[in-house]
Amino acid sequence: MAANTKIIIAGPRGKMGKEAVHLVHETEEFQLVAAVDSKNNGLTIKELPGMPDENAFIYDDMQTCLEEMEADVLIDLTTPTAGKHHLELALDHHVRPVVGTTGFTPEDITRLRKKAEEKEIGAIIAPNFAVGAVLMMKFSQMAAKYFSDVEIIEMHHDNKLDAPSGTAAKTAALINEVRPHKEQGHPEEQEELEGARGAQVDGLRVHSVRLPGLVAHQEVMFGGSGQTLTIRHDSINRQSFMPGVKLAVENVLRVNTLVYGLENIME
Repeated sequence: MAANTKIIIAGPRGKMGKEAVHLVHETEEFQLVAAVDSKNNGLTIKELPGMPDENAFIYDDMQTCLEEMEADVLIDLTTPTAGKHHLELALDHHVRPVVGTTGFTPEDITRLRKKAEEKEIGAIIAPNFAVGAVLMMKFSQMAAKYFSDVEIIEMHHDNKLDAPSGTAAKTAALINEVRPHKEQGHPEEQEELEGARGAQVDGLRVHSVRLPGLVAHQEVMFGGSGQTLTIRHDSINRQSFMPGVKLAVENVLRVNTLVYGLENIME
């Protein structure tokens, strides 16, 4: 890894973005060279409330930022729409993107992976940067080999835009790689209230909860004859995501393809 990895952060005023700014500031081998924000164009990071003493300039346009600044990695913690756009721009400018937003379809992943490989640079998309959440997904996939009945309950703050979460969708996909298709519940089951049984993914059910006071939480509940198994992960605050962001930045410099999911770079 380069001794001084030059980093651009998109979304520095967001709750996750603010933590990422502090992560880069506190990591000796990282250097914050710029940030992209819809406001505060022309200011520096240190001029924003609650920010560390960083002289990195703020741009309101990703294209301009990538054209004017020399960078190795883009950390994008914005919205699904912006994240997709920023990832493509980063690849076009040979900057390696680390994206923490969701909303990428399998077709998006295939297309973007092909683009990254053509340009011979790495990219990482992580539905969840919490190492514990990734382990929860991996343990759930292990359990699904033995329990075919499973329901996922994901719980997030009430400002989250997508439902279900990217973590829940990724968990369901990992489970269904090893779980034979099964329609759960009674064959004649009927919802008295539409949506009461949650969304269906190849037979298993996914439920989304949105409440103030929550950060990011998920339970994967398995049922079998005479027993249940619950695997749960809780992010109490957004600092829990930063070790995963650091791991992604370090690894995106070593790969020449698009990696989807932090589990693929964890040993």
